[in-house]
Amino acid sequence: MSDVIQLLPDAIANQIAAGEVVQRPSSALKELLENAIDAGASKVQVVVKDAGKQLIQVIDNGRGMSATDARMSFERHATSKIRSSQDLFAIRTFGFRGEALASIAAVAQVELKTRQSSSELGTLIQIEGSEIKKQEPIATTPGTSVLMKNLFFNVPARRNFLKSNPVEMRHIVEEFQRVALSYAEIGFVLMQNDMEVFNLQPGKLSQRIVGLFGKNYQSNLIPCEELTPHVNVKGYIGKPECAKKTRGEQFFFVNNRYIKSSYLNHAVSTAFEGLIHSDQHPFYVLFLEIDPSHIDINVHPTKTEIKFDDERTVYAVIRSAVKQALGAHHVVPALDFNYDVNFTENWSKDESKKEAVDREYSYKTFNTPEFKKSSVSGWERLFEGSQNPMPRSFDNEKHSDPEVLTFKSKANQESDAPVLPRPQEEEVTGTTFQVELNYIVAQMSTGLLIVDQQTAHERILYERYLRQLKLAQGPSQQCLFPPVIELSPGDYELVSGLMAELNSLGFMISEFGNNTVLIQGVPADIQLKNEKDLFEGLIEQFKNFKNELSLDNRENLARSLARKSALKRGQKLNSQEMETLVGQLFACQNPNYGLGGNKTFVKLDLTSIHSFFGK
Repeated sequence: MSDVIQLLPDAIANQIAAGEVVQRPSSALKELLENAIDAGASKVQVVVKDAGKQLIQVIDNGRGMSATDARMSFERHATSKIRSSQDLFAIRTFGFRGEALASIAAVAQVELKTRQSSSELGTLIQIEGSEIKKQEPIATTPGTSVLMKNLFFNVPARRNFLKSNPVEMRHIVEEFQRVALSYAEIGFVLMQNDMEVFNLQPGKLSQRIVGLFGKNYQSNLIPCEELTPHVNVKGYIGKPECAKKTRGEQFFFVNNRYIKSSYLNHAVSTAFEGLIHSDQHPFYVLFLEIDPSHIDINVHPTKTEIKFDDERTVYAVIRSAVKQALGAHHVVPALDFNYDVNFTENWSKDESKKEAVDREYSYKTFNTPEFKKSSVSGWERLFEGSQNPMPRSFDNEKHSDPEVLTFKSKANQESDAPVLPRPQEEEVTGTTFQVELNYIVAQMSTGLLIVDQQTAHERILYERYLRQLKLAQGPSQQCLFPPVIELSPGDYELVSGLMAELNSLGFMISEFGNNTVLIQGVPADIQLKNEKDLFEGLIEQFKNFKNELSLDNRENLARSLARKSALKRGQKLNSQEMETLVGQLFACQNPNYGLGGNKTFVKLDLTSIHSFFGK
């Protein structure tokens, strides 16, 4: 029998390696940016075209390379960072594997120009699919310029798996932000299709955060620092009021290297316990300085996962640092943690606790009108109906609350789905009322029907918006004072990719300068008065669902808008509104379950009621 095992050609081996290192254009950009920083650059310019599919160019003013080094840099496992196995435990540079340029050159057309400051001429190398096409001297500026064109030109299957331009550009912006945050003392410029996206000047970390994420963060940053013999923690955390439902703006850096760690993220979340909602995520940019001998970064080719030899100590230091930072800025509640000051239902259970805190603390984050809504006793909430007027203070709050959504008789007429007749056993035969301003109780011929008003309304709106997206016929109402919303570059790319779907829902959106949009209209059936809050909340909810669920854009958008614009718990309804909600629920295709899979209603038949009393 002949031998069957043989060495793979270098070109094929490089393509296999590229599958781990270069997964999309943003992966290649990450490697090129890290090489520029390792070269000692003080200014880095990035040029992107067609979301990186057509071109990515990284220009730096670093040390440059000699002609021999330039040629060797494209060989696999060729690196200047390590010399022996002991160097693996003292790594402070980004790169050390020697795979990045070889992997990129295996799946793209690459042009390298480099010159050392001590040399009169530089070197030009052109390479395609791991094959050298040209190498010659060239006159160029000191530093290095790497131009990558037509990514995956020789691997069409991989190119077909790339997402749309807005999605790929969002990943590019995320990688750019991570590297730019890790070295605030270096200037960075990002150009997309000849348009400037970022122009970040060297400065402090706080200036870099504001430059990347917007001026809103300028007043919401809290410095965080903790120095210990084992690990040092420095950076910034966000105030509780700027927490979001997505994990996007959370950054850990170990020795200036960006890492992902759900374990360390839990340390920060625990420190914020009692200050933010359980489904919200705080903003933080934290730098950990630790002896390289106590970590192992040679875990994955992307080098975003590392191992600590004493992870529990690092966890405790981070949690302590965040807690101390919050305490130093008087944003930690000095209450029994069994009572969460963020949620109104806790106040309704113990009114004396609320009054005591109101006298002693005046933190503005928790002074919301929701507290006044919970001032009605439990018995009054149980039996209140449309004929029992609420106190004057509640009426005033209701009219000023932007979250109030009024049901009108024309709501059924506007819906393009026919209202299906409810089965006989679900026919409401008596009056309806609310329990805890949360559940709707209706009498049926066979017992009682208990409906979760928020979950039910989310189901109703979800199916309505899904129909509008399929038909592209969502009615719109113009804004009297159209708000201008400034978005982060990543969110701007996201909105650009969703423009057709947003128009189908009834939004009227137009571009308004650099990374800003003008909201000229919103869906007609939404009664929210704050269009800016509605739109920003919609984008945050969309990103949250995108991270948690595998949905297409239309379904995700319908879910997000339904979640954002649905009735909220604690909102009072009159009898007509409750009956309309129940009627629309049973007209849905799937009235039994909400968006999260939980039940929308429960039926309590007469047999069960009789059994409670032994009858």
